[in-house]
Amino acid sequence: MSFKKNINDIKKNYSLGIIGGGQLALMLTEAAKKRDLEVCVQTKSCDDPAGSKADHVIEADPLKIRGNKSLINECEKIIFENEWIKIDKLNLIGNEDIFVPSLNAIKPLVDRFSQKKLIDRMNIPCPKWISIEDFKNLSDEEINNWTFPLMAKSNKGGYDGKGNRKIKTKEDLDSFLTENNSDEWLIEEWIEYEKELALVGSRDRTGKIRFFPIVETFQSNHVCDWVLAPGSNEYDLNLFAINIFSSIVNELNYVGVLAIEFFYGDNGLLINEIAPRTHNSAHFSIEACTSSQFDQYVCISSGIIPPEIKMNCEGAIMINLLGLKKNFPISMETRIKMLSEIEGSNIHCYGKSREILGRKMAHITFLLNGKTHSERYDEAQILLTMVRDIWPSPNA
Repeated sequence: MSFKKNINDIKKNYSLGIIGGGQLALMLTEAAKKRDLEVCVQTKSCDDPAGSKADHVIEADPLKIRGNKSLINECEKIIFENEWIKIDKLNLIGNEDIFVPSLNAIKPLVDRFSQKKLIDRMNIPCPKWISIEDFKNLSDEEINNWTFPLMAKSNKGGYDGKGNRKIKTKEDLDSFLTENNSDEWLIEEWIEYEKELALVGSRDRTGKIRFFPIVETFQSNHVCDWVLAPGSNEYDLNLFAINIFSSIVNELNYVGVLAIEFFYGDNGLLINEIAPRTHNSAHFSIEACTSSQFDQYVCISSGIIPPEIKMNCEGAIMINLLGLKKNFPISMETRIKMLSEIEGSNIHCYGKSREILGRKMAHITFLLNGKTHSERYDEAQILLTMVRDIWPSPNA
């Protein structure tokens, strides 16, 4: 077997190992191949999205330590598709230097409790929150300081609207407390906001931070429907978001790619969640930027100096394509063909074996030409309508 030399003094079979094999791992693998790096992924099945592009697949649940050991033995550096990892067990089987980001850096970000505690400790604005366990111990007077509706969030595993529940009344709350393990949930105040924004960036081993443009995300039923980049041209707002991002990654000595989701409105800029990984809101970067979020992560992990990030166009729209009902009259193959015929379309199919209602099957990106935010928004709306006429959102 020939070894790639992109990582200095490489001794193992593969430059990069990825824990996870979904669409994020697929796009990381594609970015690595462009850098002539060999990749091994650990995922449940060779038929998972990244399995089709990886040089080698370790068929094992990403949470299984036996598979993790095999991956570590095969690969120079280990990177993560998502934050659902068992840090304590990984600490026992791998040298801290092999993981990017380090386990110490990612540890405060793998669940919502630890994220919230970090944000509070750093005095960064976020919605008021409390664990349900602590909420149960509040006095009647203290409970009156919380007004309905409330948002209940699971401590772990929440994504794409999963793990979120709106609590409209005291009766809803009582029912929720009866049904759910209080150790696994927290309560947040309900936030009325004007926009949802996201900022994705990278930090390399020298401490240099690079940013993608702040984007506006548009949700449907708590799931991201589409993304407009750039999403804000307000200098003070952008600067505040960048300062928050920089403070967090520097505090953690975080190396890799990280995303922050924000609420913005009358309460100012508030952190909603932190994702210690590549993120749906920056998929547009594959076509619209000089270096994508996946390229940044691959370069930083493998010792390549990451390129500077610049947009190579005025803007972009990324639209998520989710699974539709079995009886939808147009097949997925036909929908993809129809979308590919729209001028300027860039379709990324994830190669998932089955179309399941609400499942992320693909995304499509268009570059925008408008010189102002309003012009780009109007242009994006036309493209969004064209796409949704062919492939509607199941959440609409």
